[in-house]
Amino acid sequence: MAEVTLTLEEYEALREMAMGSTTITAPTPEPVQKKRKASAYSKRFGKAFKKVSKTYKLKNGKWKKNGFRSAVRAGHKLAKTNRKL
Repeated sequence: MAEVTLTLEEYEALREMAMGSTTITAPTPEPVQKKRKASAYSKRFGKAFKKVSKTYKLKNGKWKKNGFRSAVRAGHKLAKTNRKL
């Protein structure tokens, strides 16, 4: 195999000649959107749902039939009535 002895500058010049004299620029990153703040109601509902959900699950942790739907409804009802959990 042939031995090539080029300096870094010579290599860059040769590469630019082969590719053309276009410079590659990095694409501008998309501005990162801030996450929305959780509302007070969604926090209350989350706590209420966790509290109620265990009554709608089986022993092995799976949901009962229509258990998730019922738990959501019960969680909303509890979050609506209990302002402070």
